[in-house]
Amino acid sequence: MKFAIITHVPHLQYQQKWYAYTPYVNEMNLWIKHVDTVLIVAPIINEEPGAIHADYNHPDIQFNDLPSFNIKNLGSVIITLSKMPTLILDIFKVMKNADHIHLRCPGNIGLLGCLVQIFFPKTPKTAKYAGNWDPKAKQPLSYKLQKWILSNTLLTKNMQVLVYGDWPNQTKNIKAFFTATYSETDKKPIVPRDVQNQIELLFVGTLSAGKQPMYAVQLAEMLLNKGLNIRLRLYGEGNERLQLENYIQSNNLTATVFLQGNCSKKEIQKAYEESQFLILPSKSEGWPKVVAEAMFWGCVPVATPVSCVSNMLDNGNRGVLLDMNTAVDSEKIIDFITQPDDFQSKSVEAMRWSRNYTLERFKAEIQKLLSK
Repeated sequence: MKFAIITHVPHLQYQQKWYAYTPYVNEMNLWIKHVDTVLIVAPIINEEPGAIHADYNHPDIQFNDLPSFNIKNLGSVIITLSKMPTLILDIFKVMKNADHIHLRCPGNIGLLGCLVQIFFPKTPKTAKYAGNWDPKAKQPLSYKLQKWILSNTLLTKNMQVLVYGDWPNQTKNIKAFFTATYSETDKKPIVPRDVQNQIELLFVGTLSAGKQPMYAVQLAEMLLNKGLNIRLRLYGEGNERLQLENYIQSNNLTATVFLQGNCSKKEIQKAYEESQFLILPSKSEGWPKVVAEAMFWGCVPVATPVSCVSNMLDNGNRGVLLDMNTAVDSEKIIDFITQPDDFQSKSVEAMRWSRNYTLERFKAEIQKLLSK
């Protein structure tokens, strides 16, 4: 089988291997283990792999460089329009040569993929929609267009669109799905957390405006001002790092808040195991892997109720739903701390739920999708 991947995820080549963002590559390696040839259409970046990168595990990868593009302003629209015929033709050629087409959405390249796949109604297709599928969510027009094309059974045939959450009134193209990080063999017992002494808070993700790491810092500051012995560690990098550094310094938080940078999976797992709470004040998510990962190790998530997060947290029975008001949200966390039994109960419930979604189950579901 020739398996075509159309994605906006930047790739890089190093020592005859192709690398990309680790969580994405780890998932794709589970797909491509069942195929003979992998055809990748994606943008290339010119750098060496770092801690956040992993390589594809497949002997036959054929890469097709597709320049990244955007339509944020008039200038970029004009440039993109001039490139459009070449971009579409490149994607068309790869799809024509594929036995199975796999789209990664939402994204600009994913949008082109949605359009071009219309011309291949007989080719089996899957699309992984990694964003928020909530029909009521406020999203860019390009995201709405991708969702409409993928859902439309007249335009999009022989397609299974994998979305996070179980939403009403969906077409037959749409399939509720999940993702996984850990295996059955990782299901070791968790050690109950002590919530009477130091409280460990954790943020894992890109230091970007969308993930709102500053709110995590301000929430930690509020808890500190209320007399709690807390520590916040932020794992990840991004363009808000300097702003965070300045805030931490100017508000005398250097002994409380720590920017850890990009770290390995093993280091982050250790942080999950040692922390009482994961803070994720994200504006938008699909299936936030960090939430499911934290829950797997009994770390209670404190997250915004976007996309399917409310379902993941069972409307607050397996975690805390943020109001995005530091005074209100800090009191929610304090309520947990002052009721250790309640905290332990939610910690266990979070773990039990997350451990339903293992890599073994994920692999089995992928194999089913490829056999259709």
